[in-house]
Amino acid sequence: MAFNESSKTALSIRALLERVAEALERLAPPPPPAPDFDAARMFRFEADTGVFAPAPDFRLPLDLLLGVDRQKTRLVENLRRFATDLPFNNVLLWGARGTGKSSLLKAAVMHLGETDPTLKLVEIDREAVDALPRLFSQLRDREARFVVLCDDLSFEEGAAAAKSLKSALEGGVAGPPGNVVFVATSNRRHLMPRHHAEGDGPLAAAEDAEEMVSASDRFGLWIGFPPMDQPTYLAAVSAYVERFELDQISGRGEPLERRALQWAQLRGGRSGRVALQFVRDLAGEQGRRIPV
Repeated sequence: MAFNESSKTALSIRALLERVAEALERLAPPPPPAPDFDAARMFRFEADTGVFAPAPDFRLPLDLLLGVDRQKTRLVENLRRFATDLPFNNVLLWGARGTGKSSLLKAAVMHLGETDPTLKLVEIDREAVDALPRLFSQLRDREARFVVLCDDLSFEEGAAAAKSLKSALEGGVAGPPGNVVFVATSNRRHLMPRHHAEGDGPLAAAEDAEEMVSASDRFGLWIGFPPMDQPTYLAAVSAYVERFELDQISGRGEPLERRALQWAQLRGGRSGRVALQFVRDLAGEQGRRIPV
């Protein structure tokens, strides 16, 4: 009799555990779908879900990025080496805001992708830097070659993100994946926050600063972007106007250069981004559609 009671109790516990396990499986998020890297040339990596979301092609042609000829040549050459399985470096694009750092990278990938469809770009948010080792692991050993972009990278949260970046770029025992090149853009050369706090004392702050500088040293290629001067800014405006076949004189009857300079003054500076924003406004005023 006691044996039968024990058996019934064991069966009840087992049934209860099975129901609990089934309930937990229902609560757990489904695994992300297998990425389809043939669906697009550019993707966004959602670190929370592990999904590679296809993104539209970047529409600004490489030849329309003006005033950055030296930077363009250096970056494209490094990416071409990467795409053809030659030695390459991870890249830090740093400098003034609006100078075309991320636009240059995306345009370069689109340009090289015209002859090499295996070249893909994957963008990851700077808040998800700690997911880089996992991302690199997922991309390793795939046939495609991946340019991983982290835009506006800086270690606002301290040294933990810097350690994750170093771990991804070094690759642990297996080494970094040969089919991945990492490119970061930043306003600051050493990726450090503008106001580096000493929350845990000067020694801890110094150690965190060393960790961040050490992470920036993992980039073999640093490419700087200085502020745009006035002739280059006006040349960019003129090139956009000519490419999009806009009228040189607006309905207001004002010379184009004067309006472009007034626009830059109101925006607080000259840059490729400001030039394109002015041309968008001009195209809208003229009732013309442009592809960017």
